[in-house]
Amino acid sequence: MSTTAAVRDLELDLDAFTGPFDLLLTLVLREELPLREIDLADVIVAFVENLAARGELDLEACGEFLILISALLELKARGLFPEEEAELAELEPEEAAEELARRLAEYRRAREGADWLTKRLGEQADRYFRLGPAPLAPKRPEPTLAAQDPERLAAVLRFLAVEPPAPSTLHMALKFPPVSQFVDRFRALLQRRSRFDFDQEVQGLSRVEIAVAFVALLELRKQNEIAIAQADSFAPIRISRADSERSLAWNVRSA
Repeated sequence: MSTTAAVRDLELDLDAFTGPFDLLLTLVLREELPLREIDLADVIVAFVENLAARGELDLEACGEFLILISALLELKARGLFPEEEAELAELEPEEAAEELARRLAEYRRAREGADWLTKRLGEQADRYFRLGPAPLAPKRPEPTLAAQDPERLAAVLRFLAVEPPAPSTLHMALKFPPVSQFVDRFRALLQRRSRFDFDQEVQGLSRVEIAVAFVALLELRKQNEIAIAQADSFAPIRISRADSERSLAWNVRSA
């Protein structure tokens, strides 16, 4: 494999591109792939990993890669700062040299400042800031408590030590009326008239009382004292004496 092929056939797996390095160069030069979306640092890491996998240092491949990656970096910088590029293009050679010297001087000052900060950090690494008040700060007045009555404090403690009464749960208990109460009530109704509606008789009662009243109906039906009829689902429940239902059925058969 030649040196050119070793560089340009480098396989890349980036967020915005996947494929050989040669194809990446072609798409960038044709402006079909925005260079600002490519992380060139990942390209450099992929090239270094490829060299490590091959186990040998190819200086020609490294030189060609440096030229190509430098060109890509320059293109990306021009794309990110188009106005600055236009300003530099209008400068004369002497002015461009002065601008370059000025930028180098700014870079040198920034570099010297960074070196000075690094040196200061190393010299004062064992120093710590005081977290408390300064030694010469005025002292805060000590808080004073108002005069307290020991007898009053003891009375309050005795009051708190008394065990509170047990909470009552009587209001939570369900009170079931006796079934016999409704049995007697329904028997008395059937003695006065031959039939009645269950819904009308239990109107205004609680759910517990209605349930007990229905149990009383079942008890009377079990003893064959009443007949229960309902025309449809959720229709009123009609209660009648069992003997009246038998006599009505006999009259119908006789007719």
